[in-house]
Amino acid sequence: MRVLIVLLGIIVGIFALCAGMSLVANMLFSYKVDQEVDAFLEKAHSLGGQPVITEADMVDLPVCVKRWLCASQVIGKRSIETVRLTQEAALRMDDKQPWMSAKAIQYYRVADPGLIWKTEFNMNPLIRIVGRDMYEQGRGHMLIRVLALIPVADAKGKEIDQGTMLRYLGEMAWFPTAALSDYLRWEEIDTNTAKATMTHGGITASGVFRFSDDGKVLSFEAERHMENKGEFSLEDWIVQMKEYKEFNGVVIPNKVDVIWKLDSGDFHWFSCEVTDVEYNF
Repeated sequence: MRVLIVLLGIIVGIFALCAGMSLVANMLFSYKVDQEVDAFLEKAHSLGGQPVITEADMVDLPVCVKRWLCASQVIGKRSIETVRLTQEAALRMDDKQPWMSAKAIQYYRVADPGLIWKTEFNMNPLIRIVGRDMYEQGRGHMLIRVLALIPVADAKGKEIDQGTMLRYLGEMAWFPTAALSDYLRWEEIDTNTAKATMTHGGITASGVFRFSDDGKVLSFEAERHMENKGEFSLEDWIVQMKEYKEFNGVVIPNKVDVIWKLDSGDFHWFSCEVTDVEYNF
């Protein structure tokens, strides 16, 4: 009986030690990301004031992109330079895995384009995972750690650069005035479809936006590098916008699904709801 009590004490002690280490690691990870956010936003603050958007700014845009900006209610408002939004999300790494709930906060910078996405999600009731995705100066970097301690991903390289640029381009639906940026080139495909090409930091990526007749953005589709066991392949990747909501006078899609269109079938791996947005904070 005494041996059993000692063993139980050791087990409890090990769990307590692991929990304490994880707590400290989570605090350090969060502090590191917060420092990155401060430096990231400081570059935006140095850019000065934002001009008011007018119809004259849209003269050279495809008709469907003009409709989108008008429907978003950005005319007469200041150009968006910084964005902070919060998300309630669900994701999975494989179509045979259960969905994991997540909370995230995301920051964007527009004139000098970039993003930082900070998230926490639960693999199960005992295991929490933290992550940070960054796009800065044309380069992407993804960090994922189990219990904030064990590295799962520390991804960089040309495929990640292309992928995070496409992510920024697709998520531009949440800060529509970025459509007027000089690093973008628009090509009209038809009355409801336009191709956007982004060039920044020596990298170029393109994708197709589809719009409704009343100016809502419906989807963004592109060929994006997908990683599988350390190997990358170009696959069709689509962001589908489902519902719309007004935040601070701007109408944006507040619910989206992200899907890989694979030869084996659609892999719906991420969904989120935008719960709050702050512009030019």
